[in-house]
Amino acid sequence: MKNFTQIIWMLLLVVCGVSAQQEKGITGSNNWLNNWTEFKPYKVDYGEANQILAGNIAVNTKLYKKNIYMLQGSVFVTNNATLTIEPGTVIIGDYESGASLIITKGAIIIAEGLETDPIVFTSNRSTRKAGDWGGIIILGDAPTNKFGNASSVNFDLDTSLTSYGGNNVNSNSGVLKFVRIEFAGKKIKGVGNFNALLLAGVGNKTILENIMVSYSAGDSFEIFGGELNLNKMVSLKSSSDDYKFNFGTQCRIDNSLAIRSSYLTSSLGSRCIDVASYDKKEEVDFAKKQTSVIATNLTLINNSENISADIQSGLVKEAVYVSENASIDLKRSVISGFNPAVLLNNKIEINGENLKKIKFEEMYFNFCKGNIFTEYNSDNEDLENWYGNSAFSNVYSQSDNKETFIDLFNEKKPDFRLRIAKITASNDH
Repeated sequence: MKNFTQIIWMLLLVVCGVSAQQEKGITGSNNWLNNWTEFKPYKVDYGEANQILAGNIAVNTKLYKKNIYMLQGSVFVTNNATLTIEPGTVIIGDYESGASLIITKGAIIIAEGLETDPIVFTSNRSTRKAGDWGGIIILGDAPTNKFGNASSVNFDLDTSLTSYGGNNVNSNSGVLKFVRIEFAGKKIKGVGNFNALLLAGVGNKTILENIMVSYSAGDSFEIFGGELNLNKMVSLKSSSDDYKFNFGTQCRIDNSLAIRSSYLTSSLGSRCIDVASYDKKEEVDFAKKQTSVIATNLTLINNSENISADIQSGLVKEAVYVSENASIDLKRSVISGFNPAVLLNNKIEINGENLKKIKFEEMYFNFCKGNIFTEYNSDNEDLENWYGNSAFSNVYSQSDNKETFIDLFNEKKPDFRLRIAKITASNDH
């Protein structure tokens, strides 16, 4: 009986250990990427548009799966109207007119696709490429850290229709669920690029789940202020940042994925996560909340096939960049194949107060050339000692991506969950 009891305890320990290990990176008993995602969108024939959307949508409007819609130029949903999109609907952004869809402050979008019938925004070019059209902008009245209660986005658009921000953390801009956004990020002369999905002043009643951005020339997800929750986001091979937070964002992001390539980047460099509180100090009110991101179960991966050579040739940069006066709490996440994993702005003084605002706990750092550094400083001994403390339960490994993830090179149904056997309880780094 004693031996039997010991065996039971050993089995329980193994089961608990496996359960704990499974929690790092994206999670799920099944691969939640199945059915609604598309990893080769340039090969999909979406058909020809038979309906045109242009100008302002000022009354409640519904788009139907039976039609294929063409966005021409900048299309604004105004006058507190609701735009509802049926599951399975395809909306094509016109290349020639640099199409975009803007949900103005007070208006609502209900784009609630299904796992087996997602809503797709894509390009109308015969050979689709990043930057073919603008993207989607959602403007709400939740707070930012800028002076005053409102600002406007600067994308060469009508500024009377692009204001955002206010005092309503509970504001509701609608639903984006099981949605794909492909080949967005049009270049704007003198401004930069559109972002595939810009959320500005969006409140916490807005539902944002299962959204995939593919091949964006601008940031995949850019967030200005607001208070919001993101769940099961996917950014695939963006030329710019995957997730960018700024201007006092209060955000929780869970169970989400960023897949980078060594060969796709912007002239400024591109990261999986960029956390900042401002572009210029003088534009923000420090009496307000500064940017705070709580991120759990993320997988940030460079899936190029020869990462060591790419790092050596200077093609690979950091996965996470943190600016001064911003905070991030990254837990149970995987960073694999970067140089280094994390880079802190050189204006951040390494002291107890700042390190409390920049947390990395129960992490799995894999196949990176260095883990956590301060910008322009090759001596990271203090940071390694701090985050390498056993209290943080961070794990360090140098395993090939193919061995580390279940099936990341599967062309139809890649699986970016960790192989359980590859995770060891090692704090060596």
